[in-house]
Amino acid sequence: MVKLTKENSLNALVAMTLLVVPFIALAIDEPFYITLATRVAIFALAGVGLNLALGLGGLVSFGHAAFFGLGGYAAGILASHALNYEPIFTVPFEVNGTTEMLIIWLVAILVSGLAALFIGLFSLRTTGVYFIMITLAFAQMIYYFAISWPAYGGEDGLSIYVRNKFPGVNTLDPLSFFLIAFCVLMLAVLLVFVLKNSRFGAALQAARQNDERLSAVGIHPFNIRLTAFVVSAMITGLAGALYADLNRFVSPNMFSWHTSGEIMIFVILGGVGRMFGPIVGAALFILFEFVFGGLTEHWMLFLGLVLLVVVLFARGGLIGFITGKVRHE
Repeated sequence: MVKLTKENSLNALVAMTLLVVPFIALAIDEPFYITLATRVAIFALAGVGLNLALGLGGLVSFGHAAFFGLGGYAAGILASHALNYEPIFTVPFEVNGTTEMLIIWLVAILVSGLAALFIGLFSLRTTGVYFIMITLAFAQMIYYFAISWPAYGGEDGLSIYVRNKFPGVNTLDPLSFFLIAFCVLMLAVLLVFVLKNSRFGAALQAARQNDERLSAVGIHPFNIRLTAFVVSAMITGLAGALYADLNRFVSPNMFSWHTSGEIMIFVILGGVGRMFGPIVGAALFILFEFVFGGLTEHWMLFLGLVLLVVVLFARGGLIGFITGKVRHE
């Protein structure tokens, strides 16, 4: 049973605000704001993924753009082959593309998870700055591979042209697509909440605090961290697939270290370890981009100042600052 606390009340307010904004935009005939809200939901989903690894497990991954991009390219490649009526490969058996979102999401989740399993087997044997640099190195390797992959646009990226299909929903309708992204976001938040309050979550947080003590009771910290890293990547990969559908375009920029930095900013601004922190962080990021981006191309300077203030004076992020709780439970 969820306790009615100040933070939970704020979480409900954040979710309701994000849900209501597109309906207000529809009422005043401003569909652009629906797209902005959809971007917030998708970016927040990517942040929820990182927050599982960073907030609960203390894994400062600077390579989550790799999973975001893999999810996006999974959507782009499957859709492009379906539209061109070309199989992806025919040996040892034929595999065709698809424009069905549910199948694309499953592929994006599996691809991101397998990549995280491979990367985690190497990177999780290190800690601290070494872990940060190895995750960044893997993401950059995939980034340069995407640039040099002419079959799918190389540096120019890959256009999808149409939005993929979801059963019973007109995905070309901005509000309908937002509701899909919002529901996926809420399910991801629920998943992380369940994991956090499970025995697995307790073990993961114990591994963050003292892995030697966790080993002493017969639990291997490496296995716990690897599982969290893989699940985290799966959620971020799903966000990448939704982002590709939103833009109907994928490019190597989805793999860049800038993207990893932005996802981490979402988490830090809202509050590391806070369930709804990534939503607040993503909303603030999009808001600054929209308001100050129209005034200057150096709009991230203003965001950087806010981030600096949050790091120095609001260690619990904006949610922690508002609720008066410096640390997450």
